Amino acid sequence: MLPGPPGRESLLQTVCNKVDDVHVPDGFLDVPTSVATGALAAGTVALALRKARTELDDRTAPLAGLTAAFVFAGQMMNFPLPGLPVSGHLIGAVLTAVLVGPWTAVLCMTVVLLVQAVLFADGGLTALGTNVFLMALLAVVVGYGLFRGLVAVLPRTRAGVLTATGIAAFASVPAAALTFVGLFEVGGTVDVPLGTVVAAMAGVHALIAIGEAAITVAVVGAVLAVRPDLVHGAAGLRRGVELQRRPTEPAGALR
Repeated sequence: MLPGPPGRESLLQTVCNKVDDVHVPDGFLDVPTSVATGALAAGTVALALRKARTELDDRTAPLAGLTAAFVFAGQMMNFPLPGLPVSGHLIGAVLTAVLVGPWTAVLCMTVVLLVQAVLFADGGLTALGTNVFLMALLAVVVGYGLFRGLVAVLPRTRAGVLTATGIAAFASVPAAALTFVGLFEVGGTVDVPLGTVVAAMAGVHALIAIGEAAITVAVVGAVLAVRPDLVHGAAGLRRGVELQRRPTEPAGALR
């Protein structure tokens, strides 16, 4: 006897397995939804190409490249989720936006997602616009917007910046995941009840968000410790200890 069609539970498990890291594969959304999100993504990337010029200079441009490389590597390494048959990985939207600015973050994230889709089949080519919309646009807008709001009310210290960074990074993950659920309800190709998908996706991505926040705070904290002047989101940061310059000594002076 041939096996029957998979039940809703197995379909839901497939959905969660495929998008546990918010990468949407080919065939999960219909053509109109994919085209609409792709158009929004393309328009935003075109705007970011112009706006990023105001964020980058000779000092910060290399950091943008390094950040994109780090996010690319971070997204290729999954971490297990306790008690669950799925895993997660870094998104990196808030990390990139805090370090090099939101417009540059859109470009960095887009390049990362494009390389992953073309060379590693991580996400789908037909779903590339959707993935850019979720991780390079929505996660950056929600995460960096929350970061700026928190920075405005928290002390302008290293601890304040890192607190805002951690909260924003945490929030960006379920925001992207739940937005995908909305897209899936509108244009999903699998018949799974919306409430069931929301419950499953929210629980999984709440755990992924903890890892996202921890990694983001660790990286931003490391850069703040050595070169706070390069961190876009830390402009005007009050340093706890001001380093005093040692007086210069004339050449050949005896010690």
